Amino acid sequence: MKILIVDDEQLARDRLSRMIGSLAEHEVVGEAANGIEAVKVASTMQPEVVLMDIRMPGMDGLEAARHFADLDEPPAVIFCTAYEEHAVEAFDLQAVGYLLKPVRRENLETALGKAQRINKAQLAALADEQPPRRTHISARTRRGIELIPVEDVRYFQADQKYVTVRHREGEVIIDETLKELEEEFGDRFVRVHRNALVAPRYIIGLNRLPDGQYQIRLKDIEETVDISRRHVAAVRKVVKNL
Repeated sequence: MKILIVDDEQLARDRLSRMIGSLAEHEVVGEAANGIEAVKVASTMQPEVVLMDIRMPGMDGLEAARHFADLDEPPAVIFCTAYEEHAVEAFDLQAVGYLLKPVRRENLETALGKAQRINKAQLAALADEQPPRRTHISARTRRGIELIPVEDVRYFQADQKYVTVRHREGEVIIDETLKELEEEFGDRFVRVHRNALVAPRYIIGLNRLPDGQYQIRLKDIEETVDISRRHVAAVRKVVKNL
C-alpha cells in the first residue's frame, strides 16, 4: 500500500519510514510535518493510508483527517499518539484506528493489515469527533485541494447550493451551507444578509446608497457586500464597537 507519514518530528518520520521499508507490499510515497502539508501531499500523491500524529502545529491531525474527505478517494487514517487511552477517546477508534508511540513494528504491521479506505459512515463518525471549529476551509480547485486560513476570509456568500469564500488572495467555491458555516464560526463572522456572513475585523466602513441601501467596505478588496434592511441595525452596532 502507498503510505503517507505525517509527524512534526523528523526523527519520528524517519523511524516509521524505516519500519515500513522493512515490510513487504508497503511503500512510503510522501512525508509531511503538519496537517496543512498532509492535505496538500495527499491530494497529489493519493496515498491509501496515512500514518498521522494528532498534535501538530498549524493544523492538527484530527482536522487534517476531516479535510481528507474532500479528496476523490480519501485515505485510511491511522493516528499515532504518545498519549494514553484517555487521550484517544477523543475519536471513534472503530473509524480510524490508532497506534501508541513509540510505535512497534509488529503493531504497525497489524494496523496496516487491517487498514481500509474510509467509507462515508466512518467519515461521519470522524466528523462527529472533531474540535468545534476548523482553522482552514478546504476547497477543490483546478490546482487540487486549496486550504484557506479562516482568519484570511473576508466573507462567505451563498449562491444557490454553493458558497463563495472571499479571501485575501481571491475566492474559491465550496459545497457547504451558510447555516453550517454560521454555526461553526458564528463568533468570528456576522450575518449581514440572508446570503452573506462577513468578518467584522476586516470592515473598514459602510456606504449608504441613494435608495437607502447599505453596503459594507472591506479591507484589501474592492467589492462591497450588501446589507439587508433587517440586519442594518445589528451591523451598525458591530461597526460602532470595532
